[in-house]
Amino acid sequence: MNLLLATDPIRLRPWLGYATAVVLVTVSLVCRAWLGLYVGGINFLLFYPAILLASLLGRWGPGVLATALSAFLAQYFFVDPVYSVLPETTDQWAALIGFLCNGLIIVALMERVTAAHAQQMVLQKQLEDAAKTLESKVERRTAQLRSEMDERVAAQEKVRQLQKMESIGQLTGGVAHDFNNMLAIIIGSLDMATRRLTGSEDPRLAKSIQNAKEGAQRAATLTARLLAFSRQQPLKPETVDGNKLVGGMSELLRRTIGEHIQIETVLAGGLWKAHADIGQLENAIINLCINARDAMPGGGKLTIETANAELDDRYARLHDEVKPGQYVMLSITDTGTGMSKEVIERAFDPFYTTKGAGKGTGLGLSQVYGYIKQTGGHIKIYSEIDRGTTVKIYLPRHHGEADVAAPGDALETALPLVDGTRIVLVVEDEEQVRHMTVDALRELGYTVVQASTPKEALQQIELLPHIDLLFTDIVLPETNGRQLADIVRQKRPDVKVLFTTGYTRNAIVHNGVLDHGVNLLPKPFTIDQLALKLKDVLG
Repeated sequence: MNLLLATDPIRLRPWLGYATAVVLVTVSLVCRAWLGLYVGGINFLLFYPAILLASLLGRWGPGVLATALSAFLAQYFFVDPVYSVLPETTDQWAALIGFLCNGLIIVALMERVTAAHAQQMVLQKQLEDAAKTLESKVERRTAQLRSEMDERVAAQEKVRQLQKMESIGQLTGGVAHDFNNMLAIIIGSLDMATRRLTGSEDPRLAKSIQNAKEGAQRAATLTARLLAFSRQQPLKPETVDGNKLVGGMSELLRRTIGEHIQIETVLAGGLWKAHADIGQLENAIINLCINARDAMPGGGKLTIETANAELDDRYARLHDEVKPGQYVMLSITDTGTGMSKEVIERAFDPFYTTKGAGKGTGLGLSQVYGYIKQTGGHIKIYSEIDRGTTVKIYLPRHHGEADVAAPGDALETALPLVDGTRIVLVVEDEEQVRHMTVDALRELGYTVVQASTPKEALQQIELLPHIDLLFTDIVLPETNGRQLADIVRQKRPDVKVLFTTGYTRNAIVHNGVLDHGVNLLPKPFTIDQLALKLKDVLG
């Protein structure tokens, strides 16, 4: 052990240093007296260790005390004549002065040693503090690097997700228009065939037509879900009261889910208004409730809850495409089988499903995800195996004053027919789609004029004295349907316009929202949907 370090407690207590000096000199005095017969005239030599140790243990004060006390005791007891305070001869004076000088030199040297030791302790303390500070900085920087690495990994994951969605969006947009045109021909023709059945045919014919219609409708739904996931479906947002929406859907959900599952609604008081496409929001809730039902094959409890929520900056940084602010939260909780972390990470991927073959396309959650993101909201899954799952939807709060969307009227059982006085100009570049649309409109009692290009449509406008409605595809050669409609309105301000398309390409949809005052009938559509839409537009 370091002697200087071990004796630091004595140096830190001055009185203890002086007491130690007295004790050491006394011990030296006893030793000199006991060894007197052996050391002869060596009177001062045995006192040097006391001075050395006193200076070491107490620094310069106890060292000087030990030097003076040793000189006095040696002179008094051991220099002839004994018991004399001062020397009597020159040699005795020289010996005394030499002892004092040597003692003070020892004190000075030991003072330098102890001072250097004290400085070393200070430097060591500073070094330890610096090391601790450096270690703390290293830990903080390591934590920052780890956080930056996590953020980089998250950012890379976001980029991959965005690239995946962009790729799917490009693929979907590329095929949606042509695919929906083909489906429009199929569904429209099957509708016409169904309406023209007389009842005298083989009953299996009607069944075959119905099966074909159901298959075509499933294909149309598949395309719509892909468009929803890639955030390219046209939305018509309205002010929504979440409590009224959930309350109005309760009976529908009970019929859809079944009696073996208990449904409970927890509605928040003072719930903010949201801004969303009410039809798509209802579809999202139904999709989530059906997933919850499938997770509880033996029955269970389904809880639908509304609440006001605020997502802060920290939450927004940790989640993809989330803006901090106020939201209206809708949560759907089940007591089912739950999901693992790996399943949660892939839950929103299109065509990913944990259900058995034929029990799901894997597009339900991806459609909900795309719709919520397109709305500017957020969706989050919380789940534990065998404990259940909670899916929370966050919709942006609507701050403006607006009438809350009311449930639509029930669909009429009979198609609204007209007497042939209404004239519709159909503009469609796909020949088969145009013929099918013309046949459907004539079946409904409309007088129809057709054109395959915008140029032909404008020629018809010049020739015809009166047109009630322009029914035009958006994607047309040379110019799009929106531009054609603007030209027609300049010539005939009283003409109503109804757009149709399988893929909007931002002609009438911007930032995912249908332009104000625009009427759209997406392809593929049935004759029933066409009839009701025309009635709505023409009044």
